[in-house]
Amino acid sequence: MTDTNVQKRLLLVEDDKSIAMGLEYSLTQEGYAVEIRETVADSIAWLKSAECDFAVLDLSLPDGSGYEICRYIKAHTDIPVIFLTACDDEVNVVMGLDMGADDYITKPFRIRELLSRIQSVSRRYNRQEAQPVAQYGDVRVNLKQARVFKGDREVLLTALEYRLLLTLIQHEGQVLSRRQLLAGIWDVAGYFVNDNTLTVYIKRLREKLEDNRENPQIIRTVRGLGYKVGD
Repeated sequence: MTDTNVQKRLLLVEDDKSIAMGLEYSLTQEGYAVEIRETVADSIAWLKSAECDFAVLDLSLPDGSGYEICRYIKAHTDIPVIFLTACDDEVNVVMGLDMGADDYITKPFRIRELLSRIQSVSRRYNRQEAQPVAQYGDVRVNLKQARVFKGDREVLLTALEYRLLLTLIQHEGQVLSRRQLLAGIWDVAGYFVNDNTLTVYIKRLREKLEDNRENPQIIRTVRGLGYKVGD
């Protein structure tokens, strides 16, 4: 477990100097040691030589995209990533989350909103460290590595499918309403995912994890209330 007295190092990639300065001040006040970079190349070069606990990435950069930095981070380490961008269409949101980003905030935004999102994502990671493996029948979820196994076979989930499963695991034994699940996926109540889309993702998870999706034993429906995993 990380020592809470140790200052966490946060990479902030933002080429707008005024935004970067304002964020640096607020994040420093929250106890982060902030490292600012303005380009993809500089960000990756810094990551190769330094340890980092969190990354906040602008999407549009002078020499490329924040997606490139996110890919590098997820290929080499296990730290949370939040995108900051002016581009809020659903295709870009889903693409960012599917490559492993933990949240997505559109500009303009309020500083308190970003700080709240950082704290929320950090809590999820801390819970994963405290409970490294969850087991349901022959389904095993390695929370530190974000990997899912059914028996000896690894089950490949999209980032959104895994986020949905993780939300249920983090509330094991508790019935979660559809609204709570939407909020758990996006940290806002279903801003990008509607109720019908949630039904599709529940179905996909069951197809991948259940022995009999018509009689699910892992992700169970509590009629009129929602879904739950565990007893």
